[in-house]
Formats: sequence, structure tokens, C-alpha cells
Amino acid sequence: MGFKSIDELNIRGKRLFVRVDFNVPIDDRGNITDDSRIRAVLPTINYALSQNAIVILASHLGRPKGKPEARYRLEPVSRRLGELLKKEVKMAPDCIGPEVEKMVAELNPGEVILLENLRFHKGEEKNDEAFAQSLSRLAEVYINDAFAVSHRAHASVEAMTRFFKECAAGFLMKEELHYLNKVMEDPARPLVAVVGGAKVSGKLEVLKNLARRVEKVIIGGGMAFTFLKSMGLEVGKSLVEDELLETAQKILEAAKKENVTVYLPVDCVVADKFEPSAQIRIVPVQEIPKDWMGLDIGPATTTLFGEALQNAKTVIWNGPMGVFEMEAFSRGTFEIVRNIVNSGALSVVGGGDTDLAVNKSGEAHRISYISSAGGAFLELLEGKSLPGVEALKKR
Repeated sequence: MGFKSIDELNIRGKRLFVRVDFNVPIDDRGNITDDSRIRAVLPTINYALSQNAIVILASHLGRPKGKPEARYRLEPVSRRLGELLKKEVKMAPDCIGPEVEKMVAELNPGEVILLENLRFHKGEEKNDEAFAQSLSRLAEVYINDAFAVSHRAHASVEAMTRFFKECAAGFLMKEELHYLNKVMEDPARPLVAVVGGAKVSGKLEVLKNLARRVEKVIIGGGMAFTFLKSMGLEVGKSLVEDELLETAQKILEAAKKENVTVYLPVDCVVADKFEPSAQIRIVPVQEIPKDWMGLDIGPATTTLFGEALQNAKTVIWNGPMGVFEMEAFSRGTFEIVRNIVNSGALSVVGGGDTDLAVNKSGEAHRISYISSAGGAFLELLEGKSLPGVEALKKR
């Protein structure tokens, strides 16, 4: 992949700066409601501890805009991590400065400290070299295990690597890139892309790039209605980006030129309002009432998409098929999950909503790989390079 992983370095007894993604949901009482991002980096942390390293963890949480905010402090994360590791995780009062440097200097091999929120300093998001250099004074080795933020050229992701002789990827980063490279560069074919979610605008470059790489594209979710309207269909009050109708047509034409088969909904679940208590009907896409909106794919579409997936050898999926958070409009998304796992294909899923949908379906254990990332996942699908990954390659 062009960079080293943590197990290729001699880290025994050394101070490791490990960039992680602990941007977890925390409720009003300070309780973490989903600790999956913390659990995801345990293999890297435990390996470092097995090598008697001093582990210095750094993350952001939320969007504090360059100054401290109580609700974005990482103390709840340090508590939860300590429970998972079954050992004390010290909590630093800041991420840079003399007091933090003193705390780190006093750590013994095999101890762990979590730095306070990186985004309490404006230098983090500005990729400021001075801030990065201050962070780098804490450690001897740099490890990036935060794939989910590696599409950002931030100080702890990109600039920091300039101040270390030894840089490497953690196990989560390595695994993420292994699966995504396998799908994008050397997939078993047929390769089928399933793309959903609300808007075409967020997936334009993804669709353009995939049209050159896959055999089939399945389009669902709210974005499907922009494509359907571009074909002259009445879609009622369904979500549509009117300014992208011509673009949607060009995407369909480009796919046709590349001999890529595009599958769009043939029926949908419509409602008279965007509420769980709404009146619901299942109609062909040609018969959506003017004052109703499509909120899920229908049963005929589920069958069509399932048939398209039957011979797939590799499936990549981003974006739900409907408003799965409401039970009445969840069936299409959950059926797609089942169709994907029943195909027997190597399946790679990414994006926060998609991850959540897969877990709610009860079939997560049958998906080959669920990415921890949203933006970074999409940018790789677009064919872009990621600053955090490129920075490791240069080291």
C-alpha cells in the first residue's frame, strides 16, 4: 500500500502518538451511546501495550470551532476506554503545552494517556505547522489509526508526519484501505455498486467514478427521484434536486456508453406526509400522486435489485434505500442488506447512515467489511487520494 503498519516498526518502550477517531455520540448526561469507534482501535492500542510502549492518544470530538467547550471534552471517552482496556487511562487537561508535556514525560512504559480535544485549538483544522510541532514533541513515533478523518488535511493527520522519522498506520487504517483497495483496484467481478441516500449532489463524483469501474449500479433512496424526474416521470413531493436533472441524465448516458447497467426503482412506498403516522401506499413510479412523496423502495424494486445482486462477486454500498429510521419505510433498506449477504459476494459497506442501517437489520455479522468512515469512504470511491494516507506514504 506504500506505507508501513505499526507491526513493522520497532516500538518497544517508545512513546507513540496515536491519532484515533473518538468522535462518538454522547448524550446530555455524558454517557456514550455508541462506543464502536473506541472498540475499533483496541487492536492497535493493545498491540502497542504488548510492546510496552507509552500510548498517547489524540482525537477530536464534535465541532468546537477552535476553543474549549464543556460538551466536547473527552473525559467520558477516557472512562469508557479504561473500562474496555481494564486499566487506567489518564486524561490530559489539554493536547499541548508544558503541563501536558510533563504528564507525558512521567508516564511509564505500558501506560495510556488521552489528550484533550484537538479541535479546542484552531491550528488543528488549519493544518498549522506550529501546532503540529507542539503535538509532535510528545512522542517518538507517529501512528495514524483514524481513517475516518484521513480525508482532512488537519495538523494531527497531515502536518504532524513532517516531524517524525517513523510513521505508520494502525491496524484499523490498514484494514480499511485493504478492503477499499481490493474493491476499487482488484475486485472479483461482476462488481456491483449500490448507491442511495438523500441527494445526488453528495454522490456526483462517486457515480461518475463508479461508472468507469463497475458492471452494475443500483440507485435507491431519495436521490433516485432526481433520476426518475430527469426521465420525465412525475414524482410528486419526493425529494428532487431540480438543478441536477440534466446532470442525472448525463450520468445515465455515460453509464450506457461504458456498458454499465443502471437499476432504478420501479415502484415505491409513498406517504402523504413525512411522519410515522402518515397514510401509506405502494405505487409504480409512474403513478406517484402529486401531493405525496416517495420514502422507500417498493417490493417489486426490492425483487429487481435482489436479482441484480444475485451474480455479484463484489458489492460496494453507500446510502440507504429509504427513510429506514421510520419503521414504515425501513423494509427496502433491510431487504437490500439481506440480498447483499445472500449473494455470497465480498461486501464492503460505508457511510454513517448505511452502517447504522446494517446494524439495525441484524445482518451486520454477515457483511464482509463495514467501514468506520463516511467522508473518507466517499472520497476513495470518487477516486481521490487522502491527505492522511499520502502523508504516511511520504514517510
